[in-house]
Amino acid sequence: MDGRRNDLAEEMEHFRSINEKSVDDVSLAFFYKPHTLTLLSVCVLGLLYSAFTRNDDDKDNNLWIGLCWIIFFFLVVSVLAFPNGPFTRPHPGIWRIVFGLSVLYFMVLVFLLFQNRKDVRLMIEWIFPDLKGVSPEDKEYAVNCSTMDWARFYSLFDCFAAAHLLGWFFKALLIRHHGILWTISITWEITEMAFSHLLPNFAECWWDAWVLDVLICNGLGIWLGMYVCRKLEMRNYHWESIKDIHSTTGKIRRAVLQFTPVSWYNVRWLDPHSSTMRVVAVSLLIIVWQLSELNTFFLKQIFEVPPSHQINVWRLVLISLISAPSIRQFYVYVTDTQCRRVGTQCWIFIIVTFTEAIICVKFGLELFKKTEVSYIVMWLSIQFVGSILCVYLCAVYARNWKWTILPCRFFDSRQSKTLEDGFFMTEAEKEEERLANKMADHIDNGTVPVLQNGTHTTAKVNGFSQSEMPYNLRNRNQKVVRNGHVH
Repeated sequence: MDGRRNDLAEEMEHFRSINEKSVDDVSLAFFYKPHTLTLLSVCVLGLLYSAFTRNDDDKDNNLWIGLCWIIFFFLVVSVLAFPNGPFTRPHPGIWRIVFGLSVLYFMVLVFLLFQNRKDVRLMIEWIFPDLKGVSPEDKEYAVNCSTMDWARFYSLFDCFAAAHLLGWFFKALLIRHHGILWTISITWEITEMAFSHLLPNFAECWWDAWVLDVLICNGLGIWLGMYVCRKLEMRNYHWESIKDIHSTTGKIRRAVLQFTPVSWYNVRWLDPHSSTMRVVAVSLLIIVWQLSELNTFFLKQIFEVPPSHQINVWRLVLISLISAPSIRQFYVYVTDTQCRRVGTQCWIFIIVTFTEAIICVKFGLELFKKTEVSYIVMWLSIQFVGSILCVYLCAVYARNWKWTILPCRFFDSRQSKTLEDGFFMTEAEKEEERLANKMADHIDNGTVPVLQNGTHTTAKVNGFSQSEMPYNLRNRNQKVVRNGHVH
C-alpha cells in the first residue's frame, strides 16, 4: 500500500514538473514574488476609477467596456491560479496568460456553437465594424497554368508567401523532426487538392503547389528552422544572474537573452525502440495538425472574413502561442514512460481544434452540401494511411540507419553508448566522439587526454574525474567545470 502511494506521489510530482515547471534559478526575486495584495489594490482602484469617471449613456460602449474588464480579470486569475506549463521564459506569468487566453477562446467557441450563423456574424461585425458588408475576396491561383514567366513567378511571392515561409520556420522550431515536418508539408498539399472544390483559393497550378509551396516556401522554412535548432543544441547553457553583471551593456544583453530558451534539448520523436503506440501517437499529431490548419480556411470562408483581416491574424497568433507548450507536453506524454497524463495546455489545444471543426460543420452545411464524397473519403484514407506509413518509415529509418552503436571507453570498455551517424551529429557530439577516439588511443599507455582550461593535458584513467570529462550533450545533468564556470 505504501509502495502504491509512493508511486502515485512520484507520478504527481513528475506531472507537476511538466505541467507547471518551476524556475530553477531566480536572478531577480522581485519579478517572481506573488505581489497579490498589490495586484488586488490596483484592480480595485481601477474598477473604482472606470466605474465612476466614464459616461455610461452609450449602450454599445457599456457592453464593450464590460467585456474588456471581464477578460482582464479572467487573465488576472489566470496569472494567480493557472499552470504555466513547460516553459518559464521570459516569465511563467506570460505562459499563464497564454493558457488563460486559450481557455477564454475555448469558452467563446462553446458559446458561439449554440448560436446561429446570422447572430455570430452580427457579433463579429459588432466587435469589428469594418467587416460590415465585406465578403472574402480570395485570390485565384489556378489560372493559365500553362503560362509561366519570371514576372508571374515573382508576383506569387507576396505577403502570404512570406507568412508561409515564416510559419514553417516556427513549425520546425516546435517539432524539430525532418520526417514529421515533410509528412505534414506533403499531406497538406493533398488536403488542398481534396477541398479545392469547396475553397477556391485551394486550387493551384501543379508548379505552384509542389514547387513554390512544398520545395521553396516549406522546404526553406524547414531548413532554416532545423538549422537554428542544430545551432541551439550545440550550446552549453549557463545563465549568470543579472545582479552579478556589472557593466550596463552586459545587463542589457542579459535582459534581452531572457526572451531566449533557458535550455534546448535534443528532440527524438522516434528512436530504435519506438513502440507501436508511439508511432500511432505521432501519426495523430500529424492529423490533428492538418485539422487545425484546415479550420483556419473554413472559418474565414464560412463567416466571410477577408484573409488579410486582423481577426485572422490574431487567431493565428493565439493558436501559435497555444501550440508551443502543447507540442512540448504532447512530446513528453509520448516519449516519457513516467508521464501518464497529457498536459493541460495540450488538452485545451486539442479540444479547441475539434470545437472549431464542429463549428465549421454546423455553420457550413450549405457549403458542405457541395462536397464530393469521393474526394473526402480519399482524403481521409490518405491522411490516416499516409501519416502512419510515413511515421513508420521514419521509425524504421531510425532503427536501421540513423543510429549506430559505438564503444565508449571513458570508464569501462564493456560499456557502450548510442550515437547518431556523422551526418546527423551536432558539433558537440562530433567533438565528443573525437575525444573518445583519442582517449581510446591513449588507454594502452595508461593515460587519456583531458580538455581543461582550453588546453589538452593527460590524466590517468583511474584518476579521470567527472569535472575533466568532455561535455555529453545527451546527459545534460552532468556538470562540467570549464574556466572556473560550471556548465
